[in-house]
Amino acid sequence: MPRAAIRDHPLGLLPIRIVIPMSILRKIFLLSLLLPLCGMALDDADLNQFNIDQQLHQKSGPKLDPKRIINQSNSFLKEREPEMTEEEYALYEKIVNIMGSNADLAVRLLEGMMSEKQHPSPAFEFILGNAYYNAGKIDQAEKRYRSAVERYPTFIRAWNNLGVLYYTGNRFAEAATCFSKSITLGDHDPTTFGLLGYSLERGEDYISAEMAFMQALGGDPGNADWKEGLLRICISEKQNIRAEALVKTLIKDHPQESRYWLMYANILVSENRKLEAIVLLESAVGTGVAGPDELTLLGDLYAAQRLFPEAIAIYQKLPAPASLAGEKKLLAFAQMLTGSGKIPEAKRVLDSFKQELTPEGQIALHQAKADWFFAQNSMPEARKEIDSLLLLAPFNGRALLTRGRIYAVENDPSRATLAFEAAYRVDDTRYVASLELANIELKNRHYAKSVEYLQKALVIEKTPAIEDYLARIKTLVVTDDHLLP
Repeated sequence: MPRAAIRDHPLGLLPIRIVIPMSILRKIFLLSLLLPLCGMALDDADLNQFNIDQQLHQKSGPKLDPKRIINQSNSFLKEREPEMTEEEYALYEKIVNIMGSNADLAVRLLEGMMSEKQHPSPAFEFILGNAYYNAGKIDQAEKRYRSAVERYPTFIRAWNNLGVLYYTGNRFAEAATCFSKSITLGDHDPTTFGLLGYSLERGEDYISAEMAFMQALGGDPGNADWKEGLLRICISEKQNIRAEALVKTLIKDHPQESRYWLMYANILVSENRKLEAIVLLESAVGTGVAGPDELTLLGDLYAAQRLFPEAIAIYQKLPAPASLAGEKKLLAFAQMLTGSGKIPEAKRVLDSFKQELTPEGQIALHQAKADWFFAQNSMPEARKEIDSLLLLAPFNGRALLTRGRIYAVENDPSRATLAFEAAYRVDDTRYVASLELANIELKNRHYAKSVEYLQKALVIEKTPAIEDYLARIKTLVVTDDHLLP
């Protein structure tokens, strides 16, 4: 790679071998020179058509093993927590080693110790709660943890375990309360701060979550989960400078985690640094890290910059089932080009479909080709594509509309009417078919029928333009009535 490309690379000098074809680097370089001089790039509204505005992150929590946390709390701490009775402690010593390996047996032994006459100690309820949790009896575990903290409010580990129970059940507001209580009582473990941060984040209390993640990193600065949590907060709060610094560190420490590359690319896109995002994602492709999300975003960026061959090549790399998304994007892209009059570019995209498509892709390709031929005023070829489509999907409303428009251009109103009437029977195309039928009846001077179809369209969707159009046609109906003998 040229030194300039290395120097300007968004990641700086990282210990990663970046492989970007020279042809792409040249195009990116030339594009960077041309973009300030001409309106070559599509605007942000066009970018949205490619779904470029993906979610910046998914709130996937840290890699938590709740049973490990529960089981580690089985080692009882004397003089810092509530005490068991002698009988309870004797049983606890016998079963503590089987708590994690045979939870059902532990539950039976512990329950056998309980009696209706004497309420178990808070310490015993805590251990019983652990056994219930390991046995999958979450409601019973919650009941025991809750009883333990109500009877012994300074019981830190009971608060922690109750928090873990709520956390794993996606009850984040309750989890945050428990972790916060534990910290107030003196728990400074980074994991507690981290879980508090994540719970607060899910409750969208970003300021408090940021403080909790910072505390977690203070005790465990190498923990990727807490860095990623802080990164999500920075992205949510649009603190892009901090977010960029964090994501660079995460990529450097964990280069195989594709989601970090995607998050960084989205940060760059949000700052309109699209060329840097392209270079970054090509780096991910070159190192074999890029997955479907990264490839999709890269393809969208190439398409937005009108680098059509590169966009096509990237979309075609999408594996199944993501390949279906690639098909849809390419076909939507081709139709957008056709609609905007970029006929040669649309043709290149359509010609790129060499491999066998999914059934949905075949239907969409026939429609896209029909639209392209229609724009070229090649009605026989357009009709051939639509006929092929309708063999696959006889009740495809859009195809029926296209068939009607082809017949209308060919001055065959009777067949056009039949096609539009068929499209009218399809829910998704009833509104447009009503308007098309109204136009045909207007051309045939059947003003009353035209009014009827316009009124049907307005029942589906009221718009000032159609209401005004209807009022004008009604005057023709009145005029016609006056001319009758």
